[in-house]
Amino acid sequence: MSQFDVTIAGELNLDLILYGLPETLQPERELLAENMMLTLGSSSAIVAHNLAALGSRVGFVSCIGGDSFGDIALQRLSASGVHVEQVIRNSTAQTGLTLILQHGNWRNILTYPGTIFDLKPEHLNFEYLSSSRHFHFSSFYLQRGLRPHVTDLFRQLKQRGLTISLDPNDDPDDEWKADIEEALGYVDIFLPNAREAKKIAGTENIEDAISKLAAIVPLIVVKCGAEGATAQRGSDRFVSPATAVKIVDPVGAGDSFDAGFLHQFLRGSDLQSCLNAGNVTAALSTTRAGGTEAFRDLEYRNHFLQSHR
Repeated sequence: MSQFDVTIAGELNLDLILYGLPETLQPERELLAENMMLTLGSSSAIVAHNLAALGSRVGFVSCIGGDSFGDIALQRLSASGVHVEQVIRNSTAQTGLTLILQHGNWRNILTYPGTIFDLKPEHLNFEYLSSSRHFHFSSFYLQRGLRPHVTDLFRQLKQRGLTISLDPNDDPDDEWKADIEEALGYVDIFLPNAREAKKIAGTENIEDAISKLAAIVPLIVVKCGAEGATAQRGSDRFVSPATAVKIVDPVGAGDSFDAGFLHQFLRGSDLQSCLNAGNVTAALSTTRAGGTEAFRDLEYRNHFLQSHR
């Protein structure tokens, strides 16, 4: 039996989210927010946290600094049940931080990378990563220390019999270089949102993007926000509507979708059930601030999941 259901190598930092901001941020003015939340951030860590909260056995590899932000991030991740003994601490570095300025239906996302770029192949214990049934990778464009080596890592993990999922997330440089296509040759489940799918495929038409990417990966799952999610496996198309809730905060919804989808995938559920589960966990995430707060409340989480089966 494998030690883990999922292993993840990726970034670990906090999100500082400010709510109720003026629409226009005037320079040289002291502007007030109506509310704030300091919470576990980073796509890789949110997926890991929420997978563990759902009951998956998760091993996690990352780099953080020796500061209090690193302490909080590590404690939050560990509290969910994620195995964190392979997280490396650099006492002379600063842990990354993302500042999210929430403006109603849109937001600014500002990230100080800190140790996000520091995770490199020499930090990875391959035996640890491969002691799992599945490997998940988020933030392809942000993980600059690992990005040049991702294809080789995927190839080795596939040789060990693991399935692999990839969520590309945004490209901070907005270049969307084609090196991701080589890595996709080893991916079983590709999990972009609609914008990312179009950028990577080089088209403004989502159907064209799905067709192009479905020719590269066995399964593409496109997250479409309020329109739910669409999956393509070969010539078979699956759709699932979004779960209707009162949205408090969309931060981390896509990562929470990944967690719900992968948790069901690893339990052997059919694709339609995986899609539906992803939409439910994405919706759960949006009912509380940040990407993990709704998952931290055991009673609330279980009641929500049971009532939306």
